[in-house]
Amino acid sequence: MSRHIVIIGNGIAGVTVARFIRKMSDDRITMISDETDYFFSRTALMYIYMGHMRYKDTKPYEDWFWEKNAIATVRDYVENIDVERKRLDLRSGKAIDYDVLLISTGSKSNKFGWPGQDLTGVQGLYGIPDLEEMERQTRNIDSAIVVGGGLIGIEMAEMLHSRQIPVTFLVREEGYMDYAMPPEESTMIGREIRRHGVDLRLETELRTVLGDDRGRARAVVTGGGEEIPCGFVGLTVGVSPNIDVAKNSGIETNRGILVNEYFETSVPDVYAAGDCVEFRDEDVGSTRIEQLWYTGRMHGKTVAYIIVGRRTAYDPGPFFNSAKFFTVEWQTYGKIHPVRPDGVATIFWADQKDARLIRIDYEAASGCVLGFNLMGIRFRHEVCERWLREKRSIEYVIDHLRKANFEPEFHKTFERFLVREFQSRQSARSYA
Repeated sequence: MSRHIVIIGNGIAGVTVARFIRKMSDDRITMISDETDYFFSRTALMYIYMGHMRYKDTKPYEDWFWEKNAIATVRDYVENIDVERKRLDLRSGKAIDYDVLLISTGSKSNKFGWPGQDLTGVQGLYGIPDLEEMERQTRNIDSAIVVGGGLIGIEMAEMLHSRQIPVTFLVREEGYMDYAMPPEESTMIGREIRRHGVDLRLETELRTVLGDDRGRARAVVTGGGEEIPCGFVGLTVGVSPNIDVAKNSGIETNRGILVNEYFETSVPDVYAAGDCVEFRDEDVGSTRIEQLWYTGRMHGKTVAYIIVGRRTAYDPGPFFNSAKFFTVEWQTYGKIHPVRPDGVATIFWADQKDARLIRIDYEAASGCVLGFNLMGIRFRHEVCERWLREKRSIEYVIDHLRKANFEPEFHKTFERFLVREFQSRQSARSYA
């Protein structure tokens, strides 16, 4: 008997659920979103602003794809979830009944109560409405401030820089992303940011945003008391699970919508996936709240199998992430500690001038490889993941490092420098 599966949200998690369920069943599927009619690549937002892409170029599927695959799309906002009647009340006044519900409402930008944070020209960057607002608010401005030392912050700085808008980048940490990267990597990215003319201010916090007589941002005041004029303030201090739709519904929440390893909420036939979820058990995911594109996709695929009756616990495998800092690409696999704990050793090679780096962390006692960090160099995802799953030793990885190389044929390679560094250390130990 066919069921009606309703998905709130059309991001990567929700769309993956819809696509995989359609491959495996004839269930009726409806997706609801108030942001856009169809799925788009959220990670490509910056390229629309920079002029490299148009909105339609960010849609992985043609608009006809959804109707052809019998996936109904509804442009509306869910005001209320009635879990007793299995009904959704929409802002338009309509109601939709469901047999199975998936909540995949993503994230929302953080605000921490700064004075002036609600002035015109002060905003975060998460979705299409934010991009459209940023387009309006950055026209004809003389300078901008970006607050927050994460991935969204550097994306926004690059976006503004692409339009020749002078940017001051306020980062409260001692080094850019030093909470996630070892010092060498943090230093490398800090140098790259400054090389592009961005005024990177480390150990600098926002105290308040000052407005003019029209209610628009005109300056910020830092924690040290400095007043910096600007026409736009980007608040990029992270995101939080968007759980508004679940509140007052009887679905249990904490920071996110609470789920188990099967993405089941506290209410039968209601699942949640993607940025909005929080695992009850800290041993399920890489962290209790996973807010990455690739984890959203894995959430979606797992939930789809569960909904069609192929019940499988979530297994994210070794951690992975990637990003681009202006011209420097970064890849990370497994666990790289920003401050290495006792018992963890590292081998790395770096060329700070050309912004290239290879690092491998491993257990000092056993030699078991724990993680890889790469700057300006690409390794093959499947090779690094396999080595981590197989708990390969540092000796094995060094001996087979060429297999991880992802560079095109005849392109310059760099893994030999890491091999030499490792061999040099081994020789030094043998003579010690």
